[in-house]
Amino acid sequence: MNGTGRECGRGGSALPAKAHPLISALMFSAGLLGNLLALGLLLHGRRGPRQRPPSLFHVLVLALVVTDLLGTCSVSPFVLASYHRNHTLTALVQGGHICLYFGFAMSFFGLATMLILFTMALERCLALGQPYFYERFLSPRTGLVALPAIYTFSAAFCSLPLLGFGRYVQYCPGTWCFIQMHLDSHQNRGGRGAAGLNVTFSLLYATLLLFLILAVLLCNLSVIVNLARMHRRAQRTRRVATLEQPRAASGCGRRMFSMAEEIDHLLLLSIMTITFVICSLPFTIRAYMNKFITEEGEHEWDLLALRFLSINSIIDPWVFAILRPPVLRFLRSVLCCQVTPTLPDRRTPCPAKTKLAAQLGPCEP
Repeated sequence: MNGTGRECGRGGSALPAKAHPLISALMFSAGLLGNLLALGLLLHGRRGPRQRPPSLFHVLVLALVVTDLLGTCSVSPFVLASYHRNHTLTALVQGGHICLYFGFAMSFFGLATMLILFTMALERCLALGQPYFYERFLSPRTGLVALPAIYTFSAAFCSLPLLGFGRYVQYCPGTWCFIQMHLDSHQNRGGRGAAGLNVTFSLLYATLLLFLILAVLLCNLSVIVNLARMHRRAQRTRRVATLEQPRAASGCGRRMFSMAEEIDHLLLLSIMTITFVICSLPFTIRAYMNKFITEEGEHEWDLLALRFLSINSIIDPWVFAILRPPVLRFLRSVLCCQVTPTLPDRRTPCPAKTKLAAQLGPCEP
């Protein structure tokens, strides 16, 4: 097995004349800068004598940023080298080993990133839906067990093409290698069975991505339902606090600040999930479509789907870098204005809620 496949011009070592490195260079620069910025913000936020120990959610966020950074740095330099030397990836080194490495790295880091995002969604789901189980069995050390398991599974799964089940091939314009998604019309009749097996792996990979999409959406939906329940409990606690101050006021404060933190987590996770869905669905759709397509004129759509898949690791760190606490507080205040009903009893507001409202900012009609 080698790393050749659906090349432009089949057998040519030079890139097409219309190939241009601008998009690849911009993607690499944006990914590198965004991941370094997000990593710096994460590490800087943990400094200070009064900082709390990192939660499991923040450990997973840090792992996500590091994984995205490693993924960007592991494949993009080969793309730029291919443009610089005007050679396809299979022609950079004899034997097509760079294409094999490129395809493995893209599939590995893409799958690992999405599994970490699913773990983040599951962590929030358990934290709100099963608090006793979460407090008893889950801690930041759980991330030290979950992350090696994620990387091991991703490496084992993405190694299947290296063992004969599936195949990493080169895509136009010759600067991308990934899982074979098309039945190869140039193979003879005896090789059709092997080609079908190769395409089956791409369907398995796409199905796994689709499963992760649905699982993350379900976890986020569960978080929203539990937050709505917390909101109703907080309203009941506020009414009780008007009669039993100051004893009940402290409990009101804990619930309000806990809910504010959970909303921050949900906002961050929801936006990452939206980018995850947008970036993953094109590849998933193409993988299922290509199962029944043997024409060779679909290179542009394949390249677009692969670029969408790789953009996910570029957008994620920028989402984290942009959604800093002041921005999250502003979004929280907007949500509070929209979903918090006006209570008829305003005589004795909960002190903790008053303090929280001051941090969220005024909510103007």
